Amino acid sequence: MTRGRQRKLKRVKANPCAKTAWSALPLASALLACMHPAHGADTSDTPVLEEITVTAQKRSENLQDVPLSIQAFGNARLEELHISSFDDYVKYLPSVSFQKVGNPSVEHTYMRGVSSGGDGNHSGSQPSVGMYLDEQPITTIDGNLNIHLYDIERVEALAGPQGTLYGASSQAGTIRIISNKPDPSGFKAGYDLDLNKVGHGGTGWGVQAFVNLPLTDFAAIRLVGWDEHDAGYIDNVHGAVTFPTSGIVFDNAGLVKKDYNTVETKGGRAALKVNLNDSWTILPTIMGQVQQTDGDFAFNPAVGDLQVQHWFPQNIHDSWVQSALTVEGKIGNFDLVYAGAYLTRNTHEQQDYTDYSLYYDSAYGNLFVDNAGHLINPAQTIIGRDHYTKYSHELRVSSPKDFPLRFVGGLFLERQVHEILQDYLVDNGDPLGSVPPNDVSVPGWPGTLWLTDQERVDRDKAVFGEFTFDFTDHLSASAGVRHFTYDNTLQGFYGFSQNFSDHTGVAICAKPFVSFHGSPCVDLDRGTSGSGNSPKLNLTYKIDHDRMIYATFSKGFRPGGVNRNGGGTIPPYQPDYLKNYEIGWKTTWFDHRLRFNGAFFREDWSNFQFSYLGANSLTIVTNAGQARIDGFETDLEFAATQNFTLTGGFSLLDAKLTQTFCGDLLKCNAPGFDPSTYEQYATPGTRLPVTPKFKGNITGRYTFPIGSYKGNVQASAVYVGERTSDLRTLAANELGDMPAYTVVDVSAGVEMNSFHYGIYLNNAFDRRAVLNRYAECDVLLCGAISQYVVPNQPRTIGVKFGQKF
Repeated sequence: MTRGRQRKLKRVKANPCAKTAWSALPLASALLACMHPAHGADTSDTPVLEEITVTAQKRSENLQDVPLSIQAFGNARLEELHISSFDDYVKYLPSVSFQKVGNPSVEHTYMRGVSSGGDGNHSGSQPSVGMYLDEQPITTIDGNLNIHLYDIERVEALAGPQGTLYGASSQAGTIRIISNKPDPSGFKAGYDLDLNKVGHGGTGWGVQAFVNLPLTDFAAIRLVGWDEHDAGYIDNVHGAVTFPTSGIVFDNAGLVKKDYNTVETKGGRAALKVNLNDSWTILPTIMGQVQQTDGDFAFNPAVGDLQVQHWFPQNIHDSWVQSALTVEGKIGNFDLVYAGAYLTRNTHEQQDYTDYSLYYDSAYGNLFVDNAGHLINPAQTIIGRDHYTKYSHELRVSSPKDFPLRFVGGLFLERQVHEILQDYLVDNGDPLGSVPPNDVSVPGWPGTLWLTDQERVDRDKAVFGEFTFDFTDHLSASAGVRHFTYDNTLQGFYGFSQNFSDHTGVAICAKPFVSFHGSPCVDLDRGTSGSGNSPKLNLTYKIDHDRMIYATFSKGFRPGGVNRNGGGTIPPYQPDYLKNYEIGWKTTWFDHRLRFNGAFFREDWSNFQFSYLGANSLTIVTNAGQARIDGFETDLEFAATQNFTLTGGFSLLDAKLTQTFCGDLLKCNAPGFDPSTYEQYATPGTRLPVTPKFKGNITGRYTFPIGSYKGNVQASAVYVGERTSDLRTLAANELGDMPAYTVVDVSAGVEMNSFHYGIYLNNAFDRRAVLNRYAECDVLLCGAISQYVVPNQPRTIGVKFGQKF
């Protein structure tokens, strides 16, 4: 049994019209004559793109019938592109960019240039792009879950505000991962093995499998599992740092290691589907993953290519489990869906903080002494422990899709809790003083210079509805709105001991002291709440069965939140909004051999939230002002022949500030203000960071017979244009731009009955792309001493083997 392709080509009898067109390709008349074959003409032996079904509008529809800018990858397409993670598929989404930090557990996603950079801090803004696993949101406060992709039905990327149907974290777009469901109709199983070698690095491997087990003629269970080792390619090399105040030398000889940024990922998914009758189905699912990351995925160019110097271990253990329940049924002709989920996630990490320690020592002198009052090694390491919980419930009803007046509406409830513990330790043989008169440790935490022990709770409620009316067979209009409320709180302790600082920590704690989760007292207890509406209007005109155009106005939002700061002098940040004006098209041509979709859009981003480091390196979130993004995006798929398929897409973005950004209006409005000396400043016309002006990709795939078997070769190229590193003028100049890059992947394979074999070469020309450029210590404080670059993975060659039965 051979694997089916999501976009399979149908072979039937010869079509004289198609042969005429191909023999006279330069003649437009011949091509146009073939768009619509004469009645009764034989349309066989013509390659035809298969229809793609999506559920972007909370109902199953043909991709070409949905008046939204959507890209969708089916199961076969995911396999053809060797996609198993977010990093793999985001390359082929022109409107999506991302900001990767030092480990794969944290990645910040942006769509259509809606990026101010710096999102993702535990006390900062929620993400602007929502991510869903089936019906349940998996967007957390710190970002999205890094889900291993295997046995996935499809991935959908919805560009532009989706706030009507998807809510707060879908301000700029939504990414949906749809898993394969249990199927009572028959037994299915498969496995895949992968072995690869990373250039400049080590050897990786992966094992994954699934089984679909019918239990009865109305119930089935589907089990999926994976175990993967990602090889490292960044070296921690020998180095020594001298702290200028004391002359103490700190050596990292014991931590020197080659290829030390390895990742171990294990996980699984289990789903049970029970068709209670012809109208009702229940689908409980549980999915979990454990990921152990060692080392860092950024290198320091000042040290060397793919090299870094760390003086403390770098690692993160990330484990999560999501339990979900979906109930689908009918009440009369109306569809009713309940979708609920509970997510729990724990991360434990250790991080080197020597860069900051060196800066503090240079700027302020060595303030760190032991119990005897002697100067000690001031290098710091962070021990972090985070616990997330999240539950969500959605109940919605939709009318039959063949009604001239259709609607979908429902209720939504979500609560996220993030318990944050970050322990900044100074304990390098001689622990930080903890007894008078040298008690500079946080009380009750010997050796801890700074402690963050907080609980953040974000609560969201919404009621939503969307109506569509068909005026004629060709013209339809829709209108929808989502009314939302949010209530967010942040409480706990952050800061130093009172013998070290008089404006954070113990010195400003509420009296009498009350311990919070083991911290000495509470110096933070704040909240913010609000409500609003997120509307959407759409007008769609179907030219014929294969072509339509549409115009859309939509509005997305992110809720406001709390700033933590000494004495509460900085107010909470307010919601930001994104207005989207879009004109798009969905078309198929040449007897369904060419699919060509696209959209022009303008997006106005008002009061957008921007994060930066303030005093004591505390993240401050402010509403920076206004920005505008003008853009164009398109994707194309062409069945050139029965054996050759070409796919691609690109986006063009012009994303700029339209209003001056100033972190302190009093300072910026003062007489004699010099913007060249103020770090929290950017002028109108400044590009928004992280996203390129141009991003595009193209993939060609050719299949051919090898005796009774089926062979294939494939090549793809991805181009990402130049990007700026920071919104602020001084920081952007200090960090420098991230240069444009092109990455080429090639592969070949053969399908032999139920078996498939393949070889692939990713990053074939070993281009060193810059995915992110940042500083551990704020670049405006520390300059070039701590600048890091996150690269793409070097050239990787691998072999795959699998079977489906």
